[in-house]
Amino acid sequence: MPFRLSERSAFVVRSEIRNMSLECDRVGGINLSQGVCDTPVPAPVREAAESAIEEGWNTYTAHTGITELRQAIAQKLRQFSGLAIDPETELVVSAGSTGAFYSACMALLNPGDEVLLFEPFYGYHLSTLNATGLNARFVKLEPPDWSFRVEDVISACTPRTRAMMICTPANPCGKIFTAEELTLLGQVAVERDLILFTDEIYEHFAYDGRKHICPATVPGLRDRTVMISGLSKTFSITGWRIGFAVAAAKWAEAIGYFSDLIYVCAPAPLQVGVARGLARLEPEFFEGLSKKYQAKRDKICNSLLAAGLTPYAPAGAYYVLANTDNLPGSSPKNKAMFLLEKAGVACVPGDSFFHDHAGDDLARFCFAKDDAILDEACSRLEQFGAKYACAAASCGA
Repeated sequence: MPFRLSERSAFVVRSEIRNMSLECDRVGGINLSQGVCDTPVPAPVREAAESAIEEGWNTYTAHTGITELRQAIAQKLRQFSGLAIDPETELVVSAGSTGAFYSACMALLNPGDEVLLFEPFYGYHLSTLNATGLNARFVKLEPPDWSFRVEDVISACTPRTRAMMICTPANPCGKIFTAEELTLLGQVAVERDLILFTDEIYEHFAYDGRKHICPATVPGLRDRTVMISGLSKTFSITGWRIGFAVAAAKWAEAIGYFSDLIYVCAPAPLQVGVARGLARLEPEFFEGLSKKYQAKRDKICNSLLAAGLTPYAPAGAYYVLANTDNLPGSSPKNKAMFLLEKAGVACVPGDSFFHDHAGDDLARFCFAKDDAILDEACSRLEQFGAKYACAAASCGA
């Protein structure tokens, strides 16, 4: 029998983020492509997970997550997002935020339905839509502040449009949607009877005095919002796969069934680690993340500028998009490879975040790195800039 793949396989391939990570390993570079977040795990989180293994937390848990974790997440949402939920009926712990989004799409939408997706978009959002038989309808965010026109949102809607994905703070551009913007989008959602999927996993990474606003707290949006989030970024535990979805009880039940089918449950001892970490860490830990990462943002933006790669300083999250039109190469990938080979720093080609050629002269850099590693990456970028600028000046002369 001839070797065959499903039709959906053509739309779900290895992401360029992972490709650049492999290329980075090949040359021994510094990986600023994948958002692995290699900063230290908070001690209370790590120690609680280690203890949980010894305590026997090594078997299946409830498919929606252990009670201790669901209660801890609910408390955190009340404290930091102003969102009151029932942890027993409105919360599903899943295998990472990607797993939560996949389960939500399977539970709430049908093949052929459309979802509005702001671009630049996170590639796994688009891949999830493709894998579940859904179609994306793209809405442009315009630099430098990544604004949108509500007219574009409305014109992107068709009779098949059923939902909208809002990533705030956004990967890859760092946009934080304001209260006014969320109100406008909420009006469109109400008028068109759309589900709001919100990816809020970077909620504690907001800079220059900005604040994350939970879309579900905007008047009129609570019952049509499915919040997707997790602790991977906050606790630097991207490999633990602890994410969750928050939704009205009737939706959460169905989301939980699909999460159970696909993932069974999130890793048991790691659920315990996150639950106890949430209970033991002081509010100052969460509040301090923005200040800590703002310093990292400023550092890499200065170095990118010195390298001749003009950055769009992000309002939140921990990625920065930078202009690469000064780099040689016939494609965004060629430009990224040139930088990796000459500077030893890996980034993600900008076309990974757009459905057209709008990102051809952009690249994404992740600054969720230990200070020593980030310092070395910045030093390499600055050295590259000095050398490349000199070479360009010689050619011009």
